Amino acid sequence: MPRRPLLTAAATLSTLTLLTACTGSPEAGRPNPTPTTPTPTPTPASPSTPTWTPEELAAITAAKARYAITTAAIDRTFMNPSALDRPTLEKAGLSGEWIITIVDQARTLVSNGLYMTGKVQIAKTSVVSVKLKQAQPEVILLNCLDSSKQVMRFKSNGKEVPSGPGAGKRRQVSSELRFAPGQGNQKLWFLISDKDKGPC
Repeated sequence: MPRRPLLTAAATLSTLTLLTACTGSPEAGRPNPTPTTPTPTPTPASPSTPTWTPEELAAITAAKARYAITTAAIDRTFMNPSALDRPTLEKAGLSGEWIITIVDQARTLVSNGLYMTGKVQIAKTSVVSVKLKQAQPEVILLNCLDSSKQVMRFKSNGKEVPSGPGAGKRRQVSSELRFAPGQGNQKLWFLISDKDKGPC
């Protein structure tokens, strides 16, 4: 419901002033010794943009780069799901619950005789939070993913699988990345989860 308190108050004040002047009030016609000035409406403060330290900026840059690498690795996996190679996905930076999800999805494609063509585009990225003072530093990104150029096809004939309503639209995901030891105990950023947050 729209709120218009300032307009309502102004209309009420005008009506009362007009009625007082018309009823012959003894105060009518006398100059007001204390002129009233409208109280300025406070301007709402604009949301502040976080200021990142150089260390945080470096972590954000590395996490964004890693996210692009993992997204490309997932695309390649779905283009040829029968050649699924988990160590390759781990090397690309997938870990935690997300690598389990991707492996399961690839196996589902294989069992249904399907594969994907096209690539997911990262349309927009914003930073939700950066936490560097913990055992595994964390960066959470909000990514808008555009999968409109990605097409699911039948492996038998390469024809496109008919898609239902809402297919190929942009989706917003909350992407959690952690800085942790990988192969050879070398630390790198890992994509732990990519949670759907609705359209973007």
